[in-house]
Amino acid sequence: MKAIVIGATGATGKEVVDLLLKDVYFTEVILFVRRTLPRTHEKLTVYEIDFDNPSEWQSLVQGDVLFSCLGTTLKAAGSKEAQWKIDHDYQLTFAQIAKQNGVSTYVLVSSAMAHPDSSFFYMKLKGKLEEAVKALDFERTLIFQPPSLIRENSDRLGEKFGVKILQFLNQFGIAKKQKPLHTKDLAASMVEHAKGNKKGLQVFTPKALYPYVILSATQ
Repeated sequence: MKAIVIGATGATGKEVVDLLLKDVYFTEVILFVRRTLPRTHEKLTVYEIDFDNPSEWQSLVQGDVLFSCLGTTLKAAGSKEAQWKIDHDYQLTFAQIAKQNGVSTYVLVSSAMAHPDSSFFYMKLKGKLEEAVKALDFERTLIFQPPSLIRENSDRLGEKFGVKILQFLNQFGIAKKQKPLHTKDLAASMVEHAKGNKKGLQVFTPKALYPYVILSATQ
């Protein structure tokens, strides 16, 4: 199986790529990145692209499964408009091209509580993206809605603080549905479910993710 990844330089994307390169089920891994990625592997092909000019690279989007892990923070983007462009527009355009090119499986990293009518900007952004990619009607659409993520060497201070608060509350059985999830566990679940054969739409909420994490830890 040939896998395509966007967002390969992010915390979850890196973990996904590592697993894909180790997994014999995937014969080729193709990355589309916005900046140079100094990484080599016999299964790896890397395209450095300008997401604003899809006509230059759309013919290269060829494969069996697309892992869409692209994302940024409001602070890094600089404005809500810029974050929407990266987190929503770039991912949707890429998904549309993948669908046109015959990619059958689409795997999206979204967020817990994503909803198109949310009063919170980030949740609304993710909810709008979910609705748009559902409408593309891939043969298989897998949407992952993780809770707060535990990232290695994260510089997201607000997120790190939030994770610590949730972990503290979890000790007392509070906010258990939002127990923080490590990006390694999220990536493992994404890759394993991408290898399945269940057709149609699958949405993985935080509650749905943890049984897999517990199972994988015992194997």
